[in-house]
Amino acid sequence: MPKAKKSFLAPITESQIYRSIMRVGIPSTRRERMMIVLSNVFIHLHPARIPKHAVKVKYTWCMGGLTFFIFLVLTVTGILLMFYYRPVTEYAYGDIIDLKEQVPLGIMREIHRWGAHLMVITVWLHMFRVFMTGSYKPPREFNWGVGVVLLLLTMFLSFTGYLLPWDQLAIWAITVGSRMAGATPFIGTSGPGSALLALGDVNFVHEASDARFAMLGGRFVGEATLLRFYVLHCIGLPFIIMIFMIVHFWRVRKDGGISGPT
Repeated sequence: MPKAKKSFLAPITESQIYRSIMRVGIPSTRRERMMIVLSNVFIHLHPARIPKHAVKVKYTWCMGGLTFFIFLVLTVTGILLMFYYRPVTEYAYGDIIDLKEQVPLGIMREIHRWGAHLMVITVWLHMFRVFMTGSYKPPREFNWGVGVVLLLLTMFLSFTGYLLPWDQLAIWAITVGSRMAGATPFIGTSGPGSALLALGDVNFVHEASDARFAMLGGRFVGEATLLRFYVLHCIGLPFIIMIFMIVHFWRVRKDGGISGPT
């Protein structure tokens, strides 16, 4: 019998380097497809097999996947914006205007802005879908808690990013929003239990000791606040969110995948 003609990719697929990365090769059976999933670090978080209801849009609404996709878009556009934006009160507003009118592909700022709004919406819809389908019940109650933490982190991520344009709307919005931190029980000057912050005189509350001061980096919204929010928005919160996302995806798999219809 004549030998089968090798593919033009054979020198690559049969090389030692390729085999060290792709140990299974091109899958031709169900078992080989499963082995690829189990042996690949990038798709190992996802189950090798999933039930039919887990891929039905009318059941899942695809809100979890959309939220993750939007987060990736925000990460890419945010990194591009960091090349042009300077978190200094002297330049922040002007940099935002230049991003809209002067910088090539300035539309990435609008993509980042509207993507942030859309991510907040998809996270809420995802939580609503999980609640309505009873996916918060055992054995998934821990992952429900992780999802609640991700929801709060998403809201705080949006809150910190709101100040970065450094216009009057942003400054006064953060000024008003930070007042809620000042009303935090026990650690806010205007919250219940604020007398515990008093130094010496019970009628005196030191404003530099409360949650609002820690959030703003001062007694009012200023340059320290802008820098603090910039670091939280670009480094701190995304890093924490990525950790919780990994735990969230891992728990979905460990809990048997997406819960089925009752």
